[in-house]
Amino acid sequence: MAQDFDADNFLKTLTHKPGVYRMLDAAGEVLYVGKARDLKKRVSSYFGSKAHHPKTMALMGQTKRVDVTITASEKEALLLELNLIKQHQPYYNVLLRDGKGYPFIHITTHEEYPRFGFHRGSRKIRGRFLGPYPNSAAVRQTLTHLQKLFQIRQCEDSFFANRTRPCLQHQIKRCSAPCVSLISPDEYQRDVKHAMLFLEGRDKRVLNDLADRMEVASAAKDYEQAAQLRDQIAAIKSLHARQSITGEQAVTIDAIAVSEHQGVWAAVAVMVKGGRVLGSRNFFPRTRSQHTSSEVMAAFIGQHYLNGDVPAEILVNVMPEDAELLEESLSQQRGSPVRVRSNVRGTRRGWVEMATANAQEALLMRAAGKASMDSQLSELGDVLQMNEPPTRIECFDISHTGGEQTVASCVVFGESGAIKADYRRFNIKTAEAGDDYAAIGEVVRRRYTRVKQGEAPLPDLILIDGGKGQLSAAAQELDAIGLAGPLLASVAKGRERKPGKEVIYVRGWPTELRLGGDSPALHLIQQIRDEAHRFAITAMRQRRGKQRQQSPLESIAGVGPKKRRELLRHFGGLQGIKQAGVEDLRQVTGINSKLAELIYARFHGG
Repeated sequence: MAQDFDADNFLKTLTHKPGVYRMLDAAGEVLYVGKARDLKKRVSSYFGSKAHHPKTMALMGQTKRVDVTITASEKEALLLELNLIKQHQPYYNVLLRDGKGYPFIHITTHEEYPRFGFHRGSRKIRGRFLGPYPNSAAVRQTLTHLQKLFQIRQCEDSFFANRTRPCLQHQIKRCSAPCVSLISPDEYQRDVKHAMLFLEGRDKRVLNDLADRMEVASAAKDYEQAAQLRDQIAAIKSLHARQSITGEQAVTIDAIAVSEHQGVWAAVAVMVKGGRVLGSRNFFPRTRSQHTSSEVMAAFIGQHYLNGDVPAEILVNVMPEDAELLEESLSQQRGSPVRVRSNVRGTRRGWVEMATANAQEALLMRAAGKASMDSQLSELGDVLQMNEPPTRIECFDISHTGGEQTVASCVVFGESGAIKADYRRFNIKTAEAGDDYAAIGEVVRRRYTRVKQGEAPLPDLILIDGGKGQLSAAAQELDAIGLAGPLLASVAKGRERKPGKEVIYVRGWPTELRLGGDSPALHLIQQIRDEAHRFAITAMRQRRGKQRQQSPLESIAGVGPKKRRELLRHFGGLQGIKQAGVEDLRQVTGINSKLAELIYARFHGG
């Protein structure tokens, strides 16, 4: 310990109350955060004569100060510990890192004809959210089922508001066409109610309601309607037969398993909603010290559910430390009792075994991938004459359509492969259309200005998809902002434009670099370059698609949804509006002379 830290006197002043302690190094960086029911007893254990694990000894060797915060209860200490771990990301704590929150299904319940759609992010907007789901694929699969079973709309509001006839989704019986009033609001709201009950796992109510309606239709000799309801009932029952369904339709459960292999930990959460297994999600908590499985489980549960959605029941393959305290804290967060259980039977045991098997498989796959990644990074460092293998690589690519909707991508790779949480997209603002050199310069300037400000880590290697021109544009911007350190290189496809024939230009090298087609370093460069290309194209297509979905009428001030609909109905579509004169436009309900002139000017460049 440092000379200015007197451990004996410090321990004498410590209280026996609950609280949180923080171990800091000489620079004041937080190395470790822990909680204690009895601060004096817990902190004193680090300074006693009892032998510690080597990693704990390493922690104490770096610790130059200990700060404590007294709390009113152990539960408050737990919450404070979790928040401090999230804030400081201490080196010796178990850290859970996940780039994206869980996705939800968003229902615009405030609208006359609600829309069911995919949503990830803040839930402060209007409407109802159902979920969470383990991944986007599970959400999209569920939305597809809803289309088939209940014909609920999923189109964007801008598309919905401007329809004059049913779209293809109605023709293939995936939508009841509320956009053109082929279904009344009351009937549509009934279908929305059934869809939400289905998502909540209350299928029996849906089936009973459909069966009652089928009998009424049959008694009224409306055999076509009765047949449609019969087919809908059969489709719901068929879906049940294909999914993992239990008799416990109302349960919301997460089954969590942790597993360790060669010092690497994996945690898997299997999510069960309404009796259905929605899928699973893998996590790899970061650990720099020796931890038991119960410690890792406790850290995972605490950080995973902090300010998140807590299920009514959490099944685990090993009980976490302070399980009762976790239950109390999670119950308060949920607003209803939460149980953490390990010794379970029947279907619940099957879910825990599923999570355990997935955790073990995830570890084996990660170990195999890391061995390959280590080899590739090592060779890449050798061929680029770096002192050490790179541990963080950032790659940029530019994508556009005929020079328009230009988008730049930045993908990030580390020691374990792609770090998708650090990916970034940039809409190019200042570069002229089609000027890839200027676009690369702009994105490099914007990205590394933020890096210099400490908003992101500094990479060891920067890759540019392109040739000498792109490399020069990037180098000029790095020089302009005064960023030194990262090696800068570009990768061009070469004259033959075939995989394995790439040409690599390294800043400051007099000659180009060509690697053999069997080079692990080249394979890694290709993988990173292709990922940057994929990410850029995806961003560009999304931007282009969003622009195409937007009606030209939406950009005209004073033309709201009702006036757009009147215009489209009056002229039969957008082409009719484009061909109309000012006097013709004035004949539409709600369109005055000034607005008619604005609409005409929008399509004729006036």
